[in-house]
Amino acid sequence: MYIKGVGMTKFGVHVKTTQELCYEAIMEALDDADMPLVDIDEIIISKGDSENDAERQRLFTGVLSSILKDEDIPIIRVTAACSGGGAAIWNAVNSESKNTLVVGVEKLTPPPTKYVTDDLMMASERIYEQTEGLSFPAQNALIAQQYMMKYGVSSDDLALVALKNHENAFDNPKARFYGKKVTLDMIKKSPVVASPLRLFDCSISVDGAAAAIISKEKNDVEIVGSALYTDRLPAFEARDMVSWEATRLAVGSAYKQAGVTPKDIDFVEIHDAFTPVELISYEDLGFCNKGEGARLIREGVTKLNGKLPVNTSGGLKAKGHPVSATGISQIYEIVKQMRKQADKRQIDRTKIGLAHNVGGVGSTVTAHVLKYIGG
Repeated sequence: MYIKGVGMTKFGVHVKTTQELCYEAIMEALDDADMPLVDIDEIIISKGDSENDAERQRLFTGVLSSILKDEDIPIIRVTAACSGGGAAIWNAVNSESKNTLVVGVEKLTPPPTKYVTDDLMMASERIYEQTEGLSFPAQNALIAQQYMMKYGVSSDDLALVALKNHENAFDNPKARFYGKKVTLDMIKKSPVVASPLRLFDCSISVDGAAAAIISKEKNDVEIVGSALYTDRLPAFEARDMVSWEATRLAVGSAYKQAGVTPKDIDFVEIHDAFTPVELISYEDLGFCNKGEGARLIREGVTKLNGKLPVNTSGGLKAKGHPVSATGISQIYEIVKQMRKQADKRQIDRTKIGLAHNVGGVGSTVTAHVLKYIGG
């Protein structure tokens, strides 16, 4: 399968509705593909349910049909929490349709933090986590504690992850923190959210949409590997809290399909919902041995000018995390880099890229290997 076109709104705080955000991303993707809507055979949308959604609309497939003014295209919806975008891409890759439009959208502002937190916690275990108030920052803090004790990782290492991603987002016009200078001192002095995680160790909830057109027709970017795996929901049920089996299985399958190894990957978009997740993912994706993730960030390996650039977009940390749109926005960034359209954050080696999208605390994971084959 090939990628014909991509589109994405700016991630941030929008007065636009989810319908308007979807429309903007879709029109950009169609324009990028130089393709009319009539050539689309199927639409897959990723969008979460919210008990606090001011728009009060769960049948969003019908809404999308209305704004596109077309009743001939079947529209289905995928919900997989934070991995919804990646899951939508995976479904498109495995579809029989010639041209599938994939779109992800979420509007997480302006409801108060309490309501957003309650909604996001619906992707966690009901009895042991939701009723006990174990929010995602708290869950990831427990993982960070285990990781730091086991491998000698420090808060300074986590701060370097945040700094790198903010530096990348500074030059990304689509990112929430575009043009906003963040220093290491600011990161280290930010408030503690759930020890050892500080404010800058946590990704930011934003509004946004992203779209991609997946096609059987040959084009310049090919999806050569695509996998989705699901593990247990509560993090404490995992065999190893600091190594996510679903990530290892998904990327292992995607590598095998693509006929590549971790050494062949030129750059990566990693699901850095929290800074320790990026370090753990370095290891689970095969870029270093277990416990060596901190070494990569210390040595600058994953910086924009490093041997393996990670999150050139700014990642969830600084680009923003509109949940259902995140996995598709990763594809957007990889395609832009491969086509040499990333401007100031453009990197040199962009032949093979990897997108890694996670739902929950390692519960549902997608991995996509993209290859640039030229136009």
